[in-house]
Amino acid sequence: MFGYAGRILRIDLSTGKTKVSPLSVEYAKKYIGGIGLGMALLLENSEPGVDPLSPENPLILTTGPFSGTMAPTGGNGHAFVAKSPLTNGVGEAKSHGFFGSELKRAGYDAVIFENKAEKPVYVWIDDDSVQLMDAKHLWGKSPKETEDAIREDLGDYYIRVASIGLAGEKLARVAAIINDTTRAAGRTGMGTVMGSKNLKAIAVRGTKDVSVAKPEEFMEFVKMMHERMKGPATVKYRTLGTPLNVLVHNSLGALPTRNFTNAVFEGAEKVSGEYLNEHFVVKINGCSSCAMRCEHIAVVPEGPYKGTTTRVEYEPLWSFGPHCGVDRMDAILKAMELCNYYGLDSLSTGNIVGFAMDCYEHGILTKEDTDGLELEFGNAEAMVELVHKIGKREGIGDILAEGVKRAAEKIGKGAEKFANHIKGLEMTGYDIRGLKTAALGYAVSFRGADHNRHGAYGLDLKGTVDRFKVEKGRAKLVIDLENLYTIIDSLIICKFSRGTYYEGFKDLAKYYTLVTGIEMTPEELERTGERINNLGRLFNIREGFTRKDDHLPPKIMSTPIPDDTVSKGSYITQEELDLMLDDYYATRGWTKEGVPTLEKLKELGLEDLAYIVEGKIQTEKGD
Repeated sequence: MFGYAGRILRIDLSTGKTKVSPLSVEYAKKYIGGIGLGMALLLENSEPGVDPLSPENPLILTTGPFSGTMAPTGGNGHAFVAKSPLTNGVGEAKSHGFFGSELKRAGYDAVIFENKAEKPVYVWIDDDSVQLMDAKHLWGKSPKETEDAIREDLGDYYIRVASIGLAGEKLARVAAIINDTTRAAGRTGMGTVMGSKNLKAIAVRGTKDVSVAKPEEFMEFVKMMHERMKGPATVKYRTLGTPLNVLVHNSLGALPTRNFTNAVFEGAEKVSGEYLNEHFVVKINGCSSCAMRCEHIAVVPEGPYKGTTTRVEYEPLWSFGPHCGVDRMDAILKAMELCNYYGLDSLSTGNIVGFAMDCYEHGILTKEDTDGLELEFGNAEAMVELVHKIGKREGIGDILAEGVKRAAEKIGKGAEKFANHIKGLEMTGYDIRGLKTAALGYAVSFRGADHNRHGAYGLDLKGTVDRFKVEKGRAKLVIDLENLYTIIDSLIICKFSRGTYYEGFKDLAKYYTLVTGIEMTPEELERTGERINNLGRLFNIREGFTRKDDHLPPKIMSTPIPDDTVSKGSYITQEELDLMLDDYYATRGWTKEGVPTLEKLKELGLEDLAYIVEGKIQTEKGD
């Protein structure tokens, strides 16, 4: 095979036994790689109703068909897939850097980690040699410390490592898997699953070639993409980076502030991408095979958090900044650095802190509950201290490490109305009360609250549609984007490069064919995106999800935007949500309850999964 390694590695963590099985051309084309391949393997290798933190929940690591090649932004990614400890549905998270390239060069398209090690271990993959190594001396270390120690132990600085920190070890449900020091497979608690298996780290060294089918044409395509990536489509990422969003969202009344109390932040200038780059950014790095360079590294030059160093993106900057009412960039950067240190999803963690602050402001949490922390919105020092507590699961941090949904249930006293999540996954930095096309994408996302499963916020923010209006036809727009984004995450190309694929599926299909030699038309690739989206839906249905799980957070549906801004008064009613869901399900070819029909499954080549929906469709017809 070209592009693909053609091999799937299975590791039994309880025995150390390994098995390598082939990846067929047909299976590869059907699910591509990345999250598509990962979800297919998850369905095949797990039982319905499995506890996400039990040994029976497999953790699946995948690469994409471009991983290990020179494909710009596509040569360096990897994905983790498992049943999520946060949502009890599909858990998936991607990351870039250098780790994915190394795994492909070691000769694997996917690694399935099964069962649980008796004691802490790390997996050492050295091409065809796979060993379980004692990780007792690594337990309690940060991902960076773990990475350094493993390289020292194995005597090779160029080994690539993905690992968990203390949060993953202590089964905080928002734990991430960190690679290359600052890169996180952050969302849905994949680090928690890794910790539940006593798996501290995965170390990889790969020395094999990854060949492409049509090298000369591939190189021409790569050169063209390099030029496109130097152009206007990526200027945002190459200059200010995603923190550019702060002032843009603020001006549109779409910047969630103080746990979605407001949609405008009075301190936005102090936490803007412009301010960040002028005062804190010291260098901009790139991933393996990337022509853009977007990784903005910031250092705090003075003050109580002097020396703090972290990579900065909009989402964690928003979650610890406007979302918590904090306008101190040094404290925001410190909180982000601590998330890397403990191995926490910084986006979910910032959400959790803002939720706790909202509960404190409303008297649901008191100083006695918070171990003396005065958790008013804007208290930067208390925010930083609370991240420590969540990472260590100490005091109030033990409850909050469960994520906002479970924490609210444990706290009680009406805390649920301040818990902004979808399917258990914390929100991201778009105030969807005034972004109604995006709101639909959030509600139906198989991952939970997520802008990256659909990108529909772009339609609203750019004025492609009236963002304050709900109408039939929006579903088709969301679905088209979902299908594209699912292919992007199965190829594992960086979403920051999406604007450089001028002809969408046509460019991506050509790219795929040049690398793999497997003929793929744009129509086939789009249909594959649809197949993979249905796959995610099927997994969630198997785990008990219904239409009621396609919900929006309480504040989105109860609290109109109060600020004197263009978005003032906007929110989403149950009637509007129902209209959008009906339109979406019908356009997808699903039932009124959101269940893929047998006809749709046959059309997509998913007949083998019909058992998941048969009873539910009959019940619906009976009603």
